Amino acid sequence: ILPAYAELHCRSNFTFLTGASHPEELVARAHALGYSSLAITDECSLAGVVRAHVEAKKVGLHLILGTDVTLDCGMRIVLLATNRNGYGNLSELITLGRRRAEKGSYRLYRHDFEAGGIGALDQQPGLSGTSADVFIDHERPDLSHLALLPDCLAILLPQRGHDAAELLGQAHWLAATFRDRVWIGVELLHRLDDDLWQDRLIAASDASGLPLVAAGDILMHVRSRKPVQDTVTAIRLGKTLADCGLALQPNAEQHLRSRMRLAQLYASHLLQQTIAIAERCTFTLEELRYQYPEEIAPAGESLAGYLRRLTYDGAASRFPAGIPAGVQGQIEHELELIGELAYEPYFLTVYDIVRFARSQQILCQGRGSAANSAVCYCLYITEVDPARSHVLFERFISKERNEPPDIDVDFEHQRREEVMQYIYAKYGRHRAALTAALITYRPRSAMKDVGRALGIDFEQVNRLSASHQWWDGRQIDPERLRESGFDPDSPVVQKLLWLAQTIIGFPRHLSQHSGGFVIARDSLARLVPIENASMQDRSVIEWDKDDLDALGLLKIDILALGMLSAIRRALDLVGLRRGEIFTMQDVPAEDPAVYDMISAADTVGVFQIESRAQMSMLPRMRPHCFYDLVIEVAIVRPGPIQGGMVHPYLKRRQGKEPVTYPSPEIEVALSRTLGVPIFQEQVMQIAMLAAGFTAGEADSLRRAMAAWKRKGGVHKFYDRIIDGMTARGYELEFAQRIFSQIEGFGEYGFPESHAASFALLVYVSAWIKCHEPAAFLAALLNSQPMGFYSASQLVQDARRHGVRVLAVDVALSEFDCTLEELGVDTFGNEQQPAVRLGLCLIRGLSQGGAQRLVTERGTAAFTSVDDLARRATLSLPDLKALAEANALSGLAGHRRQAKWDVAGMLPVPELLREAPIAEAPLLLAPATEGQELVADYASLGLTLNRHPLALLRPRLKKMNLSNSLEM
Repeated sequence: ILPAYAELHCRSNFTFLTGASHPEELVARAHALGYSSLAITDECSLAGVVRAHVEAKKVGLHLILGTDVTLDCGMRIVLLATNRNGYGNLSELITLGRRRAEKGSYRLYRHDFEAGGIGALDQQPGLSGTSADVFIDHERPDLSHLALLPDCLAILLPQRGHDAAELLGQAHWLAATFRDRVWIGVELLHRLDDDLWQDRLIAASDASGLPLVAAGDILMHVRSRKPVQDTVTAIRLGKTLADCGLALQPNAEQHLRSRMRLAQLYASHLLQQTIAIAERCTFTLEELRYQYPEEIAPAGESLAGYLRRLTYDGAASRFPAGIPAGVQGQIEHELELIGELAYEPYFLTVYDIVRFARSQQILCQGRGSAANSAVCYCLYITEVDPARSHVLFERFISKERNEPPDIDVDFEHQRREEVMQYIYAKYGRHRAALTAALITYRPRSAMKDVGRALGIDFEQVNRLSASHQWWDGRQIDPERLRESGFDPDSPVVQKLLWLAQTIIGFPRHLSQHSGGFVIARDSLARLVPIENASMQDRSVIEWDKDDLDALGLLKIDILALGMLSAIRRALDLVGLRRGEIFTMQDVPAEDPAVYDMISAADTVGVFQIESRAQMSMLPRMRPHCFYDLVIEVAIVRPGPIQGGMVHPYLKRRQGKEPVTYPSPEIEVALSRTLGVPIFQEQVMQIAMLAAGFTAGEADSLRRAMAAWKRKGGVHKFYDRIIDGMTARGYELEFAQRIFSQIEGFGEYGFPESHAASFALLVYVSAWIKCHEPAAFLAALLNSQPMGFYSASQLVQDARRHGVRVLAVDVALSEFDCTLEELGVDTFGNEQQPAVRLGLCLIRGLSQGGAQRLVTERGTAAFTSVDDLARRATLSLPDLKALAEANALSGLAGHRRQAKWDVAGMLPVPELLREAPIAEAPLLLAPATEGQELVADYASLGLTLNRHPLALLRPRLKKMNLSNSLEM
């Protein structure tokens, strides 16, 4: 009978570029070998434990959570959590070590485990300067409870390079600190001195009283991963494999070994001790319970009552003539469902963030599953009127799935940081942090790093990586290598292909999510470790979106959207002209002129529908209502296109093909899109109604679709969908077509809820372009860089629509582009204002210099270039930038003269600032039209003169080339 065994020291590939196996592979292998337990102990990290937890639940293996840390003194310890409190302590300790150091590293000390030592952060040796600020916002949460690390077990990992005295000193210190919660790890890995090393450990155990326990220092699940482990080591060290020398492991023993092999290596009492330790570790991630913040409701008012009051206050504002009966019923229905599932804190948390943004005049728009609801509309989280959307609240917040809601909020991209810092300030960095984004190897990066590790020439490595693009998926195509001049059958290339293909999907490092915040009631660090982000004033948890979903933890996405910046600026300009505040709610709904403009594909600069693909679709689809825009936003996506659903929808819409439904069940799901599935939600409905999916299976399908290429898990539903549909009488061809559509969504599916939110921004931006084209252009120029078109293209399009654009001028231009009223025309009609280009467009002009220029001009007009330079204290580069942009023509006469005047200017000492300096002027001839055009594009990126091609037409005409304007 083989002895029972629990592996207590195992690092996955979440110990970046050290471990050579995924957590899931380690768990599955340990289960296959009959291990009773497995501890995932990545180095000062819990980043991979959620994936291990999910796999352990699936196979039925007892998973232990822990970490492997090396203290500043060189002592190495494995720490294991025994219960929920121990896990929280372990997570906080990792946070402490990570927050002390730069991103990607950590720092822990002996006295972090000693009573009274951990709280004295500023007095800790080795900490100085900014490193002493463990918590960026200078909060000093009480960490005294971490002393002695209660409810955690410790295993000392002696290093073979340490002498006997040092080993004994470490053992005595651990015995005094952890008492009956510490062991000495015995790791026999077929090294030459294993017998001598074991004797030394036995002596240290006898002298210190600490028991011994077997461990494996695992880095891979099977022996065959040794080449991979060597390769990632070489990548980590930045060396070739040939140059790594003793940095590589001497053999492949650091894999999960069979219990028979372990019984031959270790004494039985060492193996039995692993079981005794494992039995003390009862914690599981199932015990984590997310708790919402409490300070989101006024004192003395319940969360439910506060949400109801805010909702009806907002409804009264939204519907001043009275709340429609349908909306009233929807509000009550949603409030009842929110109350049953206790989601009031979630909605109130999002409301508080949106309320802050609106108080600072930051335009925002909620989207996502729960955002398109009557409650969110009344809370001003979203501007999508529920009467204009067909999205059902229950599809996303239901008793059956019991999942947290999903609301993403887009903010102006230039002001989102204000919102993020508000969240940090309100909740503290110990309670709020960004979600991680796991950066994994893809074909190009894998080939590049592996090629370097194998010592392949730098130029060849670049050619290798350039042979694949991100859209090629996760597989490396040998034929692509052949096309790049490599022989896929050569031994070196074969080795490279195998290694690179193996590490595709391996985590490379943790980055920060674009805006996903996790906010906790108390200490977030007791849920998940927090570390510093590479960006200043940011902190990140170690789990990504998929991990949070797996554990049901709250995430609020605080995202940036450039079009919101442009819309807010345009609305401000329109309001300024009209003499009253003008908001998105003031934009008239369902304006026929707007839909006529959209149907004519006149959409340069309009959100989402400005691309060539959208422009080619618009005249065929001819949207004439808001829901048509919802479909338009969703249909020009890889999902519907690859699923072959675009042309059938267009034919049915144009009356060229009858609208048919294979069954009444399908009609329920597809009636609003003429029998063609367009949205993710419809695919889920079809799976439930036509293929017999349960709610849980449909949700798994949704998750697989939402994962896009990262997981590629949609294919596993093929048999379930095809068999389910054919068993219910559907044609095989139709079932396969539906699955093809689902695969398309696996590439880039689009939910109806997101499409509805985006469609509103489409309509608002189109309305502004249609009725306020000058404000639209000025706002887009002030919000650059953004969108599909350059500033030059935007100006050209606006001028074709009759908008007058005025040159940048130091005597008239503000920092931003502005509007200048032109009064009425000869017929007495009010003209659209002109757009005066702003100083912000001038390349090379500093913002400080531009602002000083505007401020000084407000006191008195400039009389000369010299006067401007002296009063605004402009640097020579600023003056040259103004001259290059022809912004000084009003003072100097023309661009060449301004450049000459500026070229000889030197900084004036303060003492001589007001002293007159007389010089004989040199007058230059103006530049040619061609030279002006070149200078315009070089300094502003656009020109208000003729199109460059106009200068070449006479020459082209002599070459008998046709003019498109005359055809």
